[in-house]
Amino acid sequence: MHIKIEGLSKVYKNGNYAIKNLNLDIPNGMFGLLGPNGAGKSTLMRILVTLMKPTKGKVSVNELDIAKNRREIRAMLGYLPQDFSFFSKLKTYEFLDYAARLAGMKNASARRTAVDQMLEEVGLFEARDRNANKLSGGMKRRLGIAQALINDPKIIIVDEPTTGLDPEERIRFRNLLSTLSTRDVIIILSTHIVGDISSTCDNMALLNQGQLAFNGSPEELVKKAEGNVWLIKATEKEYLEINEKYPVISTIPTEGGWEIQVVSPEINGYYGKQIDPNLEHAYVHFMENKLNQWSNS
Repeated sequence: MHIKIEGLSKVYKNGNYAIKNLNLDIPNGMFGLLGPNGAGKSTLMRILVTLMKPTKGKVSVNELDIAKNRREIRAMLGYLPQDFSFFSKLKTYEFLDYAARLAGMKNASARRTAVDQMLEEVGLFEARDRNANKLSGGMKRRLGIAQALINDPKIIIVDEPTTGLDPEERIRFRNLLSTLSTRDVIIILSTHIVGDISSTCDNMALLNQGQLAFNGSPEELVKKAEGNVWLIKATEKEYLEINEKYPVISTIPTEGGWEIQVVSPEINGYYGKQIDPNLEHAYVHFMENKLNQWSNS
């Protein structure tokens, strides 16, 4: 499977660009789409699942044009939108059965087996007879994940999937996607949660203001932040100063002060040491530099 995006733009009636001249190749496996709120991630997802038409540009899936072959491409898709909702009067298994029928599963026996298996995989089998509107927030999110995966799609697109999930549920979800990614599928994970990308994705793109800011592996992005991450031991007074001067990633209170992680080329005389960056550090470093370049251009 392969998705190719060429010169894609989405312009609203007020002239604002949600996506601007985007060129991107998405290969098999897990692909992370990272960026701040308003970066254009959800707009891109809606275009990929044929719910929104671009202003210009082309998207092809295995050389099928998304504008001309919508039905064929929709048959390949599993989609979990950020604002997922369902029919509250249905029981959990009834809703998933309904989603399976919509996905084209016509054989009732095979559908029942698939529904039970999927409920087991997302940890909802014990709640199969509970009304969907009685599920907790995290369980509703898992039901949304289940409906996206029910018909073994070739392209799985999930938009902010771990929002509302506790740490245990987030790990369960990541493990499920990692298992699926070993097949001949594309899984696009759109999120602003950096940890979801670093623990699951081999390739990623970073969007900002509707434009492609970075495309490569998480390791490549982390490498760009080497030498720019510091652990500072600060007094209370210094802590307030540092908060004003630098992007602060984390703060830990200690006896007599604070341990602070900051992203910056230098720390101007504060007592600290360089540390190895992770993807969160790299994301902040890259976006700070990219935003400065764009604002000065």
